[in-house]
Amino acid sequence: MRTPVTAVAAGALALALGLTACGSGSGSDGDKLVVGATPTPAGEVLEYIQKNLAEKEGLDLQIREFTDYVAPNTALQEGSLDANLYQHTPYLKDFNSSKKADLVPVTEVYLPPMGVYADGGKKLDDVTRLRPGAVVAVPNDTTNEGRALQLLASKGVIGLKKGAGANATPEDIAANPKKLTIKPLEPAQLPRSLKDVDAAVINNNFALDAGLSPKEDAILLESVNDNPYNNVLAVKRGNEDDPEVRKLAKLLKSPEVKKFIEDEYKGSVLPVTTG
Repeated sequence: MRTPVTAVAAGALALALGLTACGSGSGSDGDKLVVGATPTPAGEVLEYIQKNLAEKEGLDLQIREFTDYVAPNTALQEGSLDANLYQHTPYLKDFNSSKKADLVPVTEVYLPPMGVYADGGKKLDDVTRLRPGAVVAVPNDTTNEGRALQLLASKGVIGLKKGAGANATPEDIAANPKKLTIKPLEPAQLPRSLKDVDAAVINNNFALDAGLSPKEDAILLESVNDNPYNNVLAVKRGNEDDPEVRKLAKLLKSPEVKKFIEDEYKGSVLPVTTG
């Protein structure tokens, strides 16, 4: 899932609902499966399936694109979508809690990996070589701040308190051997901050927008293995075993889609091969 861009959720929802016929996903009668997605990479992955794989599987896949993160879940909860693809499970759980929704993941599909970057002029190629007292910028929104801190902790750069999870904050740092300064910033500002800090933990979409290559430029990059931030195909609870949903889930985990993701994104988006 990419960090949300500024958008008027209500307007996006109204547009989406105006364009979206009520999907059925109701079994083997060949009804349409209407799936909501953000344009990249979710919309592109679904479009590849629609053009190359869906007909052979007997799936009539309809794609509805959204430009924010609230409207696709609202539409799914209200029934104008059969499924959506754009978010990770921590975000889905937070949406359920805050909106009293009942959405569930069906399968993990891909990871737009968060990475740690340093300005090229600083010649830093390993996060463990950060200088004592270095300044490290992180996203300041709840989900991504915790995600960034977990990434730093995965290499022992910092240590977090026991039980600190997806919503970890700098106050949860229990060990800081290099006495790093953690500097929360607006996610979109992080690439621009690289000249002013020693390193920054940047979401996939903002890295790409700034001309950074996660595969080539990140000095630390998330792995898909046991990663809670893998993006998932989601449905309203009770529709997990719908035959049309299962067809799409099967195609999303197919060798053809894995190859498409690898060829198209060249390490900037990583396919999930199990689960």
